Amino acid sequence: MSSTDLTREPSCAPDDSPHHAETPLRPQKLPMPALLALATAVFITSLTETLPAGLLPSMSADLGVSESATGQTVTMYALGTVLTAIPLSTATAGWRRRRLLLTAMAGFAVANTVTALSMYYPLTMAARFAAGVAAGLAWALLAGYARRMAPAHLQGKAIAVAMAGIPVALSLGVPAGSFIGKVVNWQAAFLLMTGLTLVLLGWVLATVPDYPGTPRRKGYSPSMPSTLKVPGVGPVLAVTFAFVCAHTILYTYISTFLDDLGMGGRTDLVLLLFGGASLLGIWAVGSLINRRLRTLMVTSTLLVAVAGGVLALRSEAPALVYVAVALWGLGWGGAPTLLQTAAGDAGGERADAAQAMLVTLWNVAMAGGGVVGGILLDALGTESLPWSVLILLIPVLAVVLAARTHGFPARRSMD
Repeated sequence: MSSTDLTREPSCAPDDSPHHAETPLRPQKLPMPALLALATAVFITSLTETLPAGLLPSMSADLGVSESATGQTVTMYALGTVLTAIPLSTATAGWRRRRLLLTAMAGFAVANTVTALSMYYPLTMAARFAAGVAAGLAWALLAGYARRMAPAHLQGKAIAVAMAGIPVALSLGVPAGSFIGKVVNWQAAFLLMTGLTLVLLGWVLATVPDYPGTPRRKGYSPSMPSTLKVPGVGPVLAVTFAFVCAHTILYTYISTFLDDLGMGGRTDLVLLLFGGASLLGIWAVGSLINRRLRTLMVTSTLLVAVAGGVLALRSEAPALVYVAVALWGLGWGGAPTLLQTAAGDAGGERADAAQAMLVTLWNVAMAGGGVVGGILLDALGTESLPWSVLILLIPVLAVVLAARTHGFPARRSMD
C-alpha cells in the first residue's frame, strides 16, 4: 500500500492523542484482511456460545447429567459475560488494543480446550464461565477496533464486515458443529474451535494494527454512571435491550413454533433462510449506515415487527412463513452493527464503556428473552411468541424516533 493511501488518525481522538506518535496510520480504504480477522473473532465468540445447543445429547451422556443441565452451559457462558464485561472493560481500558484482543481470544482457546477434555460437569461449567468472561472482553472491544481501522466515511461498513461473523456462526457454524459431533464426537467440535482460535492469534499478529487504550486522566471516568449521563447512551441501551429480547423470545423457540404450524421438518431450511437474509441485511446496513443510521434502525424495527405480525396470524401457508422469516432476517441481520455503531457514536470518548454496557445488556436480554419465552410458551402457547415481538417493538420504535438529536440522530457526525 502506498503512502498516498494512508493518513494519521485525527489527533482530536481522545483515546489516541496522548499516544499520537504510537498511533498507526489509518488507511483510506477498508483493511479487509484485518477486518476479516475481527469477523473470525466474532464468529468464534458467537459459535462458542451456541455450540452446545447442537451437541446436548452426547454432551449430557458423557458428563453424566441431564440434557437440561447440560443446556445450562449456554446460560453459564452468558452469566460470565454479564457479570464481568463492564468491570473488566473498565480495568483494561488502558491496555493496548491488540494485546487485549489476543488475551481475550487466548481465553477462548483455553476454555474450549478444557470444555473438550473435561468429563467433570463442574469443571465444564467453570470453563464455560471463563469463555463468557473472554466474550465480554472481546465484544466490548471489537466494534470500536473495527471503527479505528477505517476512515470516517467507511466506519459503519467496517463494523458490518466484523459483525458478519454472527449470522455465519448461527446459520452455518452451529449446523456444522452438530454434524462434526455426530460424525466424530462433540469433543472434536470444541477442539476444532481451539484450532481455529490458534490460527486467528497468528492472523491478528500479522494483519491487525495495534492501538493504545484510553489513558487514565483527571476528570475522565469510563464508569457506568458517568457513561449513562452521556446524551444518547441511554436510548441506545434501552433499544438494545428491548430489540434483543423481542428477537430472542421468538428465535429461541422457533422449532416449537414451527412444529405447531406443521413445519417442524423444515426448521433447518427456515434457519438457513434466516441466516441468508441476515447476511443480506448486514450488507445493506454496511452500504448505507454512514449517512442513514436512523433510517436503517427504523426500517429494521419495522421489518421485524411486520414479520412478527405475519407469524402472529398463524398462517398455514408455508410461503407466508418463509416471507416473514426473510423479513425478520433482513431486519435483524444489521441490528448488531446499527446498535454498536450508535453506542460508539453516542459514547464518544467513553465509547468502550458504552460498548461494554451494550454487551452486558445484550446478554441479559438474551437470557431474559429465553426465560420470558418459556413462560409465555407454557402459559399461553406458541401463538403468544410473535405477539410479544410486536409488543416489545412498539416502544423500540418510539425511542428511536424520539432520540433524534442524540442516540439515533437524523445525521451522523463524520468527524
